[in-house]
Amino acid sequence: MTPPFVMIPCDNRAIGGHLYHVLGRKYADAVRLAADCLPLIAPTGGASEFLPYLDLADGILLTGSPANVHPSNFGQDVLDPALPLDEERDSVTLPLVRLATERGIPLLAICRGLQEVNVAMGGSLHQAIHEVPGKRDHREARGVALEQQYGPAHDLEIVPHSQLEQIVGERRITVNSLHGQGIDTLAPGLIAEAIAPDHVIEAVRVGAHPGFSLGVQWHPEWQVLENPVSLRIFRAFGQACRAYRLSRARGPRAPTLPRAA
Repeated sequence: MTPPFVMIPCDNRAIGGHLYHVLGRKYADAVRLAADCLPLIAPTGGASEFLPYLDLADGILLTGSPANVHPSNFGQDVLDPALPLDEERDSVTLPLVRLATERGIPLLAICRGLQEVNVAMGGSLHQAIHEVPGKRDHREARGVALEQQYGPAHDLEIVPHSQLEQIVGERRITVNSLHGQGIDTLAPGLIAEAIAPDHVIEAVRVGAHPGFSLGVQWHPEWQVLENPVSLRIFRAFGQACRAYRLSRARGPRAPTLPRAA
C-alpha cells in the first residue's frame, strides 16, 4: 500500500524581494523517515484552496515557524511590530485544526502549530512569555550553533494517563526550547498533556478529536532519528495516519489511539 499522505501547510516569506512558500526540510524529513509517510506540501494563501489537499490527507502536520499567529485572532493588538507575522498561513491553519477535529484526521502540531491549535479552539497566547512574571525565557540562544540552540533546555512533567504518556512511555522528559510565545488561556476543549517547571503548558490534545491529536511546544523533528522520545512521537503519528487511511478504505470509522512503541 502507498504510504499515507501527511498534509503540511507552508509558511509565506519574502526572500530577495520575491514571495515564497517555505517549508523547513527537517519537517518533511521527519514525516518521511520517522513517520514513514509522504509529505503533501500545501501552499497557503487561499483560504478555501486547501480543501482538496485535506481530502487527500491521512494526517496533518503543523510546523514551527519564525512567524507568529496574528494576535487579532485571539483578541489582542500586536505587542511587538518587529516580529514577523503570517496572516495567510493563519487563514489556512486555524480552520484546518477545526476540520481535522471534525473529520478525525490525525494531527501533530509543533511549536507555532501548538499555538495555532490553541487559538483555533478559542484560547489565547502570551506574545512575549519571557516578560510574564514567574515565567522563564523560552527563546533559543542567538549566535550559537544549531546544535546548541536545539539542545536540551528544560524538563517537562507529563500528565499521568495522558495520550503523550501512552506514546512516550515516560512521565518526565527533557526537551529543547525555541519559542517566544506560549499558551496563556488554554482553549475550551483542549487537554493539557505536559507542563514545564514554570507552569507553561507545553503539550495538549484536542478532547473532541476521536484519534491522534497532539500539540507540542518543543521541536521533536530536530534530529528525530537520534532522540528516542521524538522518534516515538513521529512513529505514533505515522501509525495513526496508516490507521486513518485504512479506516477510510473500509468506510467511516474513527481511528484508534496508538500506544507506546
